[in-house]
Amino acid sequence: MSSSPVATAAASAAVVALAVANRVLYKLALVPLKAYPFFLAQLTTFGYVAVYFSILYARCRSGVVTRDMLALPKHRFVAIGLLEALGVASGMSAGAMLPGPAIPILSQSFLVWQLTFSALLLGRTYSARQIIGCFLVISGVILAVASGGNEGHLLSEVKLIWPALMVASSAFQAGASILKEAVFIDGAKRLKGKRPDIFVVNSFGSGFQALFVFLLLPFLSNLRGIKFAELPAYLNGGAECFLNVAESPIDCGGAPFLPLLFIVVNMAFNISLLNLVKMSSALVASLTATSAVPISIYILSLPLPYIPHGAELSMSFIIGAVVLLMGLILYNLPQSSLKQLKAD
Repeated sequence: MSSSPVATAAASAAVVALAVANRVLYKLALVPLKAYPFFLAQLTTFGYVAVYFSILYARCRSGVVTRDMLALPKHRFVAIGLLEALGVASGMSAGAMLPGPAIPILSQSFLVWQLTFSALLLGRTYSARQIIGCFLVISGVILAVASGGNEGHLLSEVKLIWPALMVASSAFQAGASILKEAVFIDGAKRLKGKRPDIFVVNSFGSGFQALFVFLLLPFLSNLRGIKFAELPAYLNGGAECFLNVAESPIDCGGAPFLPLLFIVVNMAFNISLLNLVKMSSALVASLTATSAVPISIYILSLPLPYIPHGAELSMSFIIGAVVLLMGLILYNLPQSSLKQLKAD
């Protein structure tokens, strides 16, 4: 099952490159669509549905995905879809209001939530090394956010609600990831030891996510001060801005190229990450993706084509990023303990 070192190295390099591009384009895509983050969330969500179900169809035709896999109970998929919809919508809303370098820092709180939810919901246990790594991640996030306490620094002019919303977005997505793991555990029991295909989980999860993003638009739009009666006009305005037509009342320079590029790169990143998990392990994939964090922070602090002013990186922010990265690396180091999981 193991791949050659050269193939694994090439796959790892692809993950790092796509992870950096994904984080940078996430911010750039919100430049033309800053007033329409939920419209961008819809595009991203339905893009996932099309890609994952296309792959699932191909795997069904090839016999990799069985009828028993497709017949798995759907209630967890509904919960996964709801949590991911909330995560995408809240993340897009917060991302539109946050300086670029703050996004990859705050989103790393995903690890903290994942650690908590897996212990509570799956009964998973962790070594002292992993817990210390998690503590370092928390400390790094606090240091990075505290860098906005002084005038002129990264988050000094940003209301607390936006960093908090980005952290909440990570909590929603971490909860969804733990539920996916629960699907694999339960599915293995139902399928007599054979784990469900990952595209079964992703396809149904993304399908329900698309449904909930659509259904929750009236509620979510209130977070942006958009009344339900104004929602059709908002969606129409988002479409005009995305297409960058002359009728759009705001400057939508960069659309549709930047939003489409983000969607394509984001899907390519997720597929490449799945490929690396298949070729090596989830541990290697996680550590590889982690290495993209400091690179993306640095790039997002520079003047970019559609963000010419950049952002100031204070010493506190840099220290926080270093501490956070140390925590992620420590958390992902191989564990010597054999008591990683509780016995079933």
